[in-house]
Amino acid sequence: MEVIVQRSGGLAGLRLIWEVRVDEQPDPDEWYLLIEEIPWGELPPAPPEPDRFVYRIECPPNEATLAERQLTGPWRQLVERVQETTDPHRSPPRPTGPPAASPRRPTR
Repeated sequence: MEVIVQRSGGLAGLRLIWEVRVDEQPDPDEWYLLIEEIPWGELPPAPPEPDRFVYRIECPPNEATLAERQLTGPWRQLVERVQETTDPHRSPPRPTGPPAASPRRPTR
């Protein structure tokens, strides 16, 4: 099983991605117990917060997207554990506007 945590947003809009293979950890049973505690279908309520971090947590077949303030209880425990276990890699921010127009060549 793989757990993927993506953190995006903030002022710079960078996206960091942490990936952990649970079965390769020295304590996979503890990971599985923590993952089972996650209330995947019940996200904590949170008001919109511009320029704050957003976390996407994937643990197939489950996935959830939470604002930074929603990371409480087992959600926070899982994210912190993933971040402590592996180093992140960067991904460029996703484009937010319409696609750029291709340059036009002059006609003769």
